[in-house]
Amino acid sequence: MLHHSAGRAASGLRTPARRRVWAAVTAALALTALGLPALAPGGATASSHREAPTIAGFPQYDNTDVYAFVSPDKPDSVTLMANWIPFEEPAGGPNFYPFATDARYEINVDNNGDAQRDVTYRWQFTSSYASKDTFLHNTGPVTSLADPDLNFWQSYQLQEIQWGPNGQQTGVKQLAKQLPVAPSFVGKASMPDYAALRNRAVKSLPGDVKSFAGQADDPFFLDLRIFDVLYGGDLSEVGNDTLAPYNVNTLALQLPKSRLTRGGEPVIGVWSTTSRKNSSGEYVQVSRLGMPLVNEVVVPIRDKDRFNASQPAGDGQFLKYVTEPEVPRLIEKVYKIKAPATPRQDLVQAFLTGVPGLNQPQNVTPSEQLRLNTSIAPSASPKRLGVLDGDKAGFPNGRRLTDDVVDITLQVAEGELVNAPNDLGDAVDANNTPFGRSFPYVALPTSGSDTRAGGTPSQGSSQPPATQAAPADPSTSPSMLTGGAGNPTPSPAANASETGMTDLLPLGSAVGGAALLAFGAAWLWRKRRTS
Repeated sequence: MLHHSAGRAASGLRTPARRRVWAAVTAALALTALGLPALAPGGATASSHREAPTIAGFPQYDNTDVYAFVSPDKPDSVTLMANWIPFEEPAGGPNFYPFATDARYEINVDNNGDAQRDVTYRWQFTSSYASKDTFLHNTGPVTSLADPDLNFWQSYQLQEIQWGPNGQQTGVKQLAKQLPVAPSFVGKASMPDYAALRNRAVKSLPGDVKSFAGQADDPFFLDLRIFDVLYGGDLSEVGNDTLAPYNVNTLALQLPKSRLTRGGEPVIGVWSTTSRKNSSGEYVQVSRLGMPLVNEVVVPIRDKDRFNASQPAGDGQFLKYVTEPEVPRLIEKVYKIKAPATPRQDLVQAFLTGVPGLNQPQNVTPSEQLRLNTSIAPSASPKRLGVLDGDKAGFPNGRRLTDDVVDITLQVAEGELVNAPNDLGDAVDANNTPFGRSFPYVALPTSGSDTRAGGTPSQGSSQPPATQAAPADPSTSPSMLTGGAGNPTPSPAANASETGMTDLLPLGSAVGGAALLAFGAAWLWRKRRTS
């Protein structure tokens, strides 16, 4: 047995509830098997931080993560969120990090399971300067979004687009025009009360909709040294939240559930896309992201760019990368942990269809999307391992900011659903800064004036820094070897109501795509717990 991860009830996973989960997963596999043949080779999916050769050179268009969850403080609504521009160095002036003005940033929703978008929310941005006779982003302290000392600013328009069954556009509604973007957090001398500036960029729109666009702390937490051939084959540097000092640009919407669902079907599929205008004036899709880490560690280099240009309906062309995943083979090679037998139907199905009884639409066409059952109430005490730990409101049923998708996918990739129970993890169990308790939930960005003693990662600026696992000797650091256990920072985003989780959840699925990403961490878990 592999090491046990903190945050998961020690007795809750190998019990009858766990077995029920297995039963559900088995059912899911069977259904998936029926659906897969219908998949036609085509284009496909997701992205992450600089995950594909082309998009790595164009960070303004690069999706980094997608989130979808029932709002914990407003359970009759759903929050949709996507981030762009990875690895924003907080002091990276003088131009900092604007959204591209020749791009369409979109969050797409499939509300009938047919792998086609039914609703799209589209953002487009405009840039403005007060003066181009200075090199400065701001010419003095900025105390409001209309402050004359803010030399550069952006605004945006937001549209809601309806699509017909054949992909034709059937309606466009302008939700907002010229809304302000929260600026990059230049530094405390320039923006002494950044929280106040950010709050002014949170806007209430007609129809009980809220919108936010602006910079935020990167909410994704993990140890990225996995790409150094799985930590160089030893455990010397695990547990470091590599993204802790960096920011991203966030687009977030909070909408009534009734605005996203259709015909009594509570499950929605969500993914983001970026399209860039070419020399002919046409918009061409250059990035796509639904489930985390799919294009990053599942799809090989040869198909990564194609994946970013594809649509969910064409995801069948990447099926072999899920059934014959590279990550478990690599882990076996480096750490001698035997990879589960292939083909990995346990990963595919879930990943393409959602889990029966949890987040699988009634009439589902297999495709890679982040699927959310909007009828499941938010949890009052979210668990970082989500469904895997009995918390049905968490990943892979949508994705909350606090969900530890790396550990979840790693455990599934290494055979959690195929008789190889484990508690693997990367020893990074929570974000370095707490999340907010209300919309837009993301933490404030790290300030450009934050100090970095000895070059160590900043702990964030505007929010109290949280404990971050530090590199340690794997032989003496229990947290590292236990799936990151440490003492995860409590997630504030949590106010929701608790769903007692007694019953399992076929988590099988979700995990699917992401699973692969476990990639780096896997090795970590090599250490097995005495059973």
